[in-house]
Parts: sequence; C-alpha cells; structure tokens
Amino acid sequence: MANPHLHFKTNYAVSSKIEPFYKGGKVQISKDEKYIFCTCGSRVNVLEITTGKVVHSVEHDDQEDITSFALSCDDELLVTASRALLLKQWDWKQAQCTRSWRAIHNAPVASMTFDSTSTLLATGGCDGTIKIWDVVKQYCTHNLKGSSGVVHLVQFHPDVNRLQLFSSSLDCGIRLWDLRSSKCVCVLQSHYSAVTSLSFSPNGGTMISSGRDKICTVWDLKTQKAKRTVPIYEAVEGVVVLPTKKDFSQIGVKSKDLHFITAGSKGVLRVWEASTAQCVHTQTLPSTLSLSSEEENEDNPRSLTYLLHLPTSSRLATVTAEHNILFYQLPGLTTQQQFVGYSDEVLDVKFLGKGDSHIVVATNSCQLKVFELLTNSCQILYGHTDTVLSLDVFKNGRLFASCAKDKSVRVWHLDSESGRVCCVAQGCSHANAVGSITCSRLKASFVASGSQDCTVKVWDLPPDLPTTGDDVHQLTVRATEKAHDKDVNSVAVSPNDKLLASGSQDRTAKLWSLTGEGTLDLLGVFRGHRRGIWAVCFSPVDQVLATSSADGTAKLWSLQDFSCLKTFEGHDASVLKVIFVSRGTQLLSSGSDGLVKLWTIKTNECVKTLDAHQDKVWGLHSSRKDDKMVTGSADSNITVWVDVTEAELAEQQAKQEDQILKQQELSNLLHEKKYVKALGLAISLDQPHTVLTVIKAIRRADGGSKLLEETVLTLRLDQRESLLRFCVVWNTNARNCLDAQAVLQVLLTHVPPEELLQYQGARTHLEALIPYTERHMQRIGRLLQASMFLNYMWQKMRVVGASSSTGQDEDMDTTPLDLNPPLFVIDKSGNQDKQDHSDGDEDEDQHFTVEKEEEDGEDDEVSVTKKASDSDRGVKNGGATNGQSDSESEEEEVSEEEDAEGDEMTVKSVKCQLAPPKSQCQTLMS
Repeated sequence: MANPHLHFKTNYAVSSKIEPFYKGGKVQISKDEKYIFCTCGSRVNVLEITTGKVVHSVEHDDQEDITSFALSCDDELLVTASRALLLKQWDWKQAQCTRSWRAIHNAPVASMTFDSTSTLLATGGCDGTIKIWDVVKQYCTHNLKGSSGVVHLVQFHPDVNRLQLFSSSLDCGIRLWDLRSSKCVCVLQSHYSAVTSLSFSPNGGTMISSGRDKICTVWDLKTQKAKRTVPIYEAVEGVVVLPTKKDFSQIGVKSKDLHFITAGSKGVLRVWEASTAQCVHTQTLPSTLSLSSEEENEDNPRSLTYLLHLPTSSRLATVTAEHNILFYQLPGLTTQQQFVGYSDEVLDVKFLGKGDSHIVVATNSCQLKVFELLTNSCQILYGHTDTVLSLDVFKNGRLFASCAKDKSVRVWHLDSESGRVCCVAQGCSHANAVGSITCSRLKASFVASGSQDCTVKVWDLPPDLPTTGDDVHQLTVRATEKAHDKDVNSVAVSPNDKLLASGSQDRTAKLWSLTGEGTLDLLGVFRGHRRGIWAVCFSPVDQVLATSSADGTAKLWSLQDFSCLKTFEGHDASVLKVIFVSRGTQLLSSGSDGLVKLWTIKTNECVKTLDAHQDKVWGLHSSRKDDKMVTGSADSNITVWVDVTEAELAEQQAKQEDQILKQQELSNLLHEKKYVKALGLAISLDQPHTVLTVIKAIRRADGGSKLLEETVLTLRLDQRESLLRFCVVWNTNARNCLDAQAVLQVLLTHVPPEELLQYQGARTHLEALIPYTERHMQRIGRLLQASMFLNYMWQKMRVVGASSSTGQDEDMDTTPLDLNPPLFVIDKSGNQDKQDHSDGDEDEDQHFTVEKEEEDGEDDEVSVTKKASDSDRGVKNGGATNGQSDSESEEEEVSEEEDAEGDEMTVKSVKCQLAPPKSQCQTLMS
C-alpha cells in the first residue's frame, strides 16, 4: 500500500555538471601554481587546481580552433592564436580581449612562449618562420627564417642576459638563435625524430632535450655540443631537470650530479642520472597489470604527452593520452590529484559511497573514474584492458561491480575513510564482451552478468571478501544459462534476490528463478516490444517489471501472468534506460534523443521532460534517498539532478501568500486614495485587470482626468512600458477602450515621440493599437448617426391629447426649445453594474426616456415605447404610426449592428440640444 503522505515528483533541476574542459593540445600551469590553462576547441579554459572547477574561459569570436597559447611568467597576460591567423591578448581574469592583431605568419601558429620578463613573445608558425613580438610596445622585433617545416617548439633561455631562443622543427635539429644579431648561431644535431621538450639546469649551462626517437641528449651550451646521449627506450614527450638543492633520495638520487625525470609512451615517470645515463628510479604502476603487458600495447591509454614542474609546491603534473591531468608529489611521486579533461562517451554512471558522496563513471575507455561530488576530484581506476560497458552498486554503497569488453567482471571496494578504491575480486569466464551486470540486493552475496555470447552467469561472492586490494579474489560461477538468441543487453535482480530478469536484442525479456542449485530456472517470457530491449528493472514495491526498448517505448509487465500492463510512449528514439522512483509510483527514462522523462505510472502521464544533453543518455541512476539522480551521455557530460518538487511547491505557496498580501495592500491604498502607490503596486503584480481597476478608480475620482495625468507621469520608465503594454490588452475590448484611450492620451500628449519609441516593444504595441482604435471610432460614428435619427423621430412624434396635436401640420417643429435640453438615455442591458460583470447577458429592450419641460412649468416624463403603444390604440394618425414603425426598425437595425460587432458598450448619456435643423448635435461620452 502506498504511503498516503508520498508526493509525486514534478521536476528536477541541475545541481552540478562534470563537463569536458580539455580535448588535447597545450597545457600550462600559472606561476603561482593555482590554475591550469588548457585548450578545448575554440576556448582556453582556466581550471582552479584546489576545486577542480573551470573558473574562467576565453573564446575567439570567430569560433576558430585555438592552435596555441602562452601565459606570461607574471600570470598577467594570456595570448592565443587561432586558425584565422589572429593573435589575441586577454585579461583572462575578466575574460576580456584587450588587443588583437594579425600574425604575420602565412600559416597557423603552432607554438608560442614568453620570456622570463613577460615582455617578449615568440611564435613559431607552420610556415617555418619565427616571430618575436614586444607585447609592451606592440610591434614585431624579429622575423627569424631558416627552419624547415612546422616550428613546433620555441623556448627562451631562462637567463635574460643571454637573449637566446631555442627552436625545433621537422628537421629534428635544435636551432639556437642570437636575438642581438637575429641570426642562427648553431644547429644542435642529435635526434632523429621530433624534439618534444627542453629543460635547463639551474645554472643555465646545461640543457637536456627529449625526442620521440627514445633518447635524451645532454648538451653543454658553452661548447654547444652533446655531452651524453641517454637511451630511454620509449618515446619521450617531456623532461624535467630536478633541483640540486633538495633531497630526492626516495627516488634514487644518491649524488649531487644532474638528474632528470622523463615521461613518455609507457605512462610511467623515470628518474635518470645524466652522468651515468642510468635509470635510478621507476614509478610504480597503480594497477594489477604488469609493465610488460603495457609495453606490448602501442596505443597505451596511459601514455604521457606533457610533463610540467611546479617548483614552489615541489610537484609534477602529467597529461595522459586520454586527456587526464595527474599531479604527483615529490620526492615520493605519490599521486595527489587527478582531473579528467575529457570523458568521451559516458556509457554508465552510478552513485557510490556513504550518502551518495561519489559517482563512478564508465566511459569509452578501459579506465573507471570515481568522482567526489563535493570537490570534483577524481580517481582513475586501472584493471580492465578494454572498454568498460556497465556498472552496478551493492546496497551498502561501498562495493560495486563492473564488466567490460575484455570478457571480465570485476568487483571494487571504496574505503569510506580514505576514499580510495581498489579491485577486490575478478572473474573471467564469458566467451565474448560482457555488456551488463547487476548485484544482489539484500547483501553482497553474488553478481549476475549478461554477455554478447547470449549467456547469463551468476557469480558467487565470498562472505569474507578482502577490502585492501592486495589479494584479488577469483570469482567462481554458480550458474550459466544460454538465455537468449542475441546479445544480452541488461540484467536485473529482484529486491528479494530470488528472481533475475534479462533483456536481449532478440526483443524479449525473460524471468529466471535464482533459488535453484547451480541452475537458472526459466519462469516466463515477456513479448511485445518491436525492437531490442535495452534495459530491465524490477519495481521496489510491486510484482512488476519495467523494460525499455529501441522501439521508443517503455513497458510495465506483470510478474504473475507476464502480460503487458502499461505502455509509455513519448521518446522519439530508443529508450536506453528506465528506473523506478517515488517508491515505485513513477518512472524515469532516458533515450537516444538526449531527453530524460519523468512518468507517473497511475495516469500514464509524462510529468516532465528534462533536456540537458545533446546525445544519447546511456547512464541513469537514482540516489538511495530518492532525492537526486545522475545522468551520463555520449556528449561527455555528466549531470547531477536534484528533486525540486517540494522547493517549487513552497515557492508557489509563498508567491500566493505574497499576492494575497499585495492585493490587500492595494485595496487599502485605493481606499486611502493613494493612487500613485496603488498604480505602482498593481503594475508590479503584472496583472492587467488589477491595473485597470486602479485606472477606473482614478477616473471616477474628483478631477479624474487631471489626477490620471499626474499619476501616470509620476511612474518610472519601466512602469510606463508595462502600462503601455496593458493598454494594448484593454483596447481590444469595447468596455475598457475608454480607459485605454485615456492613458494613451496622457502618454501621447506629454511624452515626446522619440522617447516613446524607446520603450520596450513600443512599435509593436502601437501597431496593435491602431486597428482596434479605428474600429472603436467607426462604432462611435454609427452611434452618432443613430442618435441624430432619434432626434428627428422625436420631433415628428405627437403626444396623445396635446392641445397642439390637431392643429399642426406634418412639418418639423423648428420652434426653439427652452434652455434645459432633453436627455436621451440609451441602456442596452438595463443595469450598468450588471453589464460590467456579465458579458454574456442578452440585450434587453431599449428604453427611451424623454424629458420635456411643459409650457406651464410642470415636468412630465413619458416613455417613448408607451407613447408608441398609446398611439397604436387611440390615435389613428398614419404619420405617427409610420414614425413609430420606422423607429422600431431603426432600433432593431442598431441592435443588430452592435451585436454583429460584438461590442458591449453602454453609453451613459447623449445630450442633444434641440435647435433649428441646421444646428449641430453635440455628443458627450463619458
């Protein structure tokens, strides 16, 4: 039975994101060692080392990829070069471009660097030339020619007084340039492949160069000759000379001779003694794999592409081929921090740890990444030798399992105190890639896996599973079953650990019993999907199974009779994942369309569609407290969502309370006749009807026109803009057009046209006002015509029993009337207040009341309709009868015209001065 206090979820909001910040290229660390600068397409991202978050980002306007960049030694200037041959100088802390100029190169800039004074900038181009720029005086000082091919390396000598520049290009030589004479002093020849980095000794007299020809060369810069060639036996990408005044005995430095560290294709750091060309220390691999197996793999994902030295904190930073940035603490070379620059395609993601403090991510890689959500710090887990495809977490949150294309299954343990993760068990028994894995729910007793070899296996876990990782337990298979005819895409275990469900590419899902000894017993088959099934999931409370398929639907199945209970349609492409939330009353599904949808099972309704990804959402998982979820997509983004249902409900209630208080305050202000404050408050509520009520109250007050003018002109600019927008709405209704026109009159009279056109949306509003205003003018014109006709009819009519009725002819009476004019009252609805509140009432009969002051001074009020009926009965005068019929037909015609127009307007009074026929009728409308 569902909890009566359970509230359905209505929305999730993005809590945090783990996005790619480095996709290859140059990496540089600031002098104060607080920030990492790295390229990511057309941007240079600035990553704060302590938090692991991108704090600044600069991007070229032309969206061209950045080919190189350089940060000055004082951390003040950042210069970038793009494929458009533009150099831009940035104030990177404000992300503002302070200067841009065209590079004189004929091809993109491949390398650039600052000298130690931060005044000279060297750029090496793909056209084989080197330019030296004075960034202070802003001009090109040198144009160095002579290199062959792309100049991929430029570096100043650290001693400013020498004014020397080193460069390397495709000819594998190292050119030494004297900037005083702008000439190449010599070419240092030793390497037979591309030179990757240069490092100088503390005194500046010795230089070490590394290359992809698997050697490092020690150069004497005084004699400009090679002192020694050190064979490294791997393609070297980076070299760093160790300081001589520090103790590095932990890494084999026993003498005061020159030592250096290399990083290369094997993915390990090595310490070398320059004088003897011997390796004195090799970094220990954090993996179960041996070094020999790594050497055999040419495309080693651990291979290092950059090596950077942080002298202040005595650390080393390395960049791997998979765009990971790792920090090591000297002298022990212990791993300190790890950042994942680019995750490629995220295939699965799960919450991990106590309180769901971590997430474990499987990407298009053989490495697993464990992120701490609070700091974004990452651990990279080595163990699998091919792409990891699926993950699952045990109930305690400390153990989790993974499976990969290497046909293996591994179990990992997270230490709650230290946060370190190690592999504690593994099993290899499948004949093909293992695509799905699931863990037992009650306790850590077994895992089940589904493979592309069409089998499902159940692996037993020992009760005393090791937690240190020193001894990796070998898993044993309890049961193996040929489950499907095609790849098994998903497996799931029921909450009581007695049932196992499997979903396959053969479009079926199957239910298995786990109670048998050494076997899996088939209980039933779920058929109904038109394409392969991507995911299966048991309900936590009901005997129901959820499946998602490539046919774009998710289905609920009964475990009793294996029938389909409900089908959820809404995704435009394959539904890749489905999970239960809200204690089994709602579903979350993710699809190839990049969308995540929230469904209410009872109503089959899609409550919310969440759009935060640009590609397939492979990973979807909910936290144990059911208040968060995490999604991972092929666009390399990992998004953590938080349930904001209660927050939105509380916010909505607070808004309603605030609205009630403001409405009460508005009523008080109107009662106190504080119209300026009342109008400002009504505009802040953004309710046109409420503002109209205030305008009506102002116009009804004494001196309404002047008061309205003073009130409107007192408003702020933004309030006037809102008022003009409301006038457009009011002007569409005949009942409210007079109030709209009154406000418009004030604005058009006192606001200059130039200022009025500056209002937001002013042109659109004025265009909308014109047609309705013309329509109102046409209606008033017709009304004026009708009133003049009534004037004529009244003069032709005779009152029964009048002394002058028999002695006058049929001509119009042109005798001037007394000073008091008659009053015509035309009331279609009969009640002005009733008409204001009811638009749908039918028109009532029109009543014409004629007031005429008799010659003897007595005032008689005679109903026109009554006179017409009296004339029908007593007076047989044809003229009077014809006049009455004409009046009735005209009334019907006027009524029909007003009904056709749909205007419900009450003319309060029309006063006509009865004068000779040539006099004009004045109509006053209020």
